[in-house]
Amino acid sequence: MKYKVTIEGKTYEVDVDITEGSNPGVVKNEPASAVNTAPAAASISGNGEKIAAPMPGTIIDVKVSEGQSVKKGEIILILEAMKMESEILAPNAGVIDKIFVKEKAAVKEGDLLLTIKPNR
Repeated sequence: MKYKVTIEGKTYEVDVDITEGSNPGVVKNEPASAVNTAPAAASISGNGEKIAAPMPGTIIDVKVSEGQSVKKGEIILILEAMKMESEILAPNAGVIDKIFVKEKAAVKEGDLLLTIKPNR
């Protein structure tokens, strides 16, 4: 089925596959496997302080790697939401324990992004 969708004053024609057994919300031209999503915070655990997404958006850049030391206030991720980039900062000094997202991952508010172990 074809639909017309208007976003910010611009109209797009969207082809939606509604065959039996399919998800009617999946656009035919983009397979569901191409959509990256972050894991929900409740389903994953990591050591250290949990850093969650403050709002829904897309991860634009992961500035750190696991095992890397960070200072309080250091930029650890860039999140794009509503066409604006937001810097996610390290709340405390420590070591990146586990990263749960990749670039281009879609996240919801509260999704777990990474964990930071405090310096000892």
